[in-house]
Amino acid sequence: MNTREAQLKAIDRLLTIMEELRAQCPWDMKQTMQTLRHLTIEETYELGDAILENDLVEVKNELGDLLLHIVFYSKIGSETKDFDIADVANSICEKLISRHPHIYGDVVVANEEEVKQNWERLKLKEGKTSVLEGVPKSLPALVKASRIQDKVAGVGFDWEEPQQVFEKLQEELAELQVEIDANDQDKIEDEFGDVLFSMINYARFLKVDPESALERTNKKFIKRFQYLEVKAKEMGKELQDMSLAEMDVYWNEAKKQ
Repeated sequence: MNTREAQLKAIDRLLTIMEELRAQCPWDMKQTMQTLRHLTIEETYELGDAILENDLVEVKNELGDLLLHIVFYSKIGSETKDFDIADVANSICEKLISRHPHIYGDVVVANEEEVKQNWERLKLKEGKTSVLEGVPKSLPALVKASRIQDKVAGVGFDWEEPQQVFEKLQEELAELQVEIDANDQDKIEDEFGDVLFSMINYARFLKVDPESALERTNKKFIKRFQYLEVKAKEMGKELQDMSLAEMDVYWNEAKKQ
């Protein structure tokens, strides 16, 4: 691995390149925080894909793309004299020090859960009026639900045992069935949301990341369905012309692979 000196030199090189691009490249000169925002989100998802695939070369590459965006925003901030890369780095350093009194102070913690609880209490002391203020409004609903549950659990609003959460899930499923039987579409959607929220909460107790779990299933389904498409093509058939029994044969083959 690189030495600390080499690491700092690489960061300095990136800062220099960013300055040159901002001064000379027509595309880079034109960008604003608003125009970069959607690209940053896209890069974050690409990093997430690389992590799920456990492709460490791509993880490195995507981290580089994200680092470029951080440097880009910092460069724009320096041009408006609001902040620069040093301010960004110092800001997170100060936050990490203040949020880890068990490392940089005299607070004693017994485990990871106590660290998380301290983190949320410290955020409230910093001026936040709600533990949920830190959950971005634009997060996808599934991820947002997971973060909401993490946040409130950090201040003690939580179930005590996994079995309690499972029982709550069963209760929500029963309530959903009542509305399905009543054919009330608005209430069906409402109860369906409760079921999903309970499932996400149960995942937390099982130490499963629901977003990653669902994406694994997405990838698995895509792989199996594409296998089915290939087999249909080899037989000179269209999927819509095949019976479900025929398709099931190749689906099961795909599962075995």
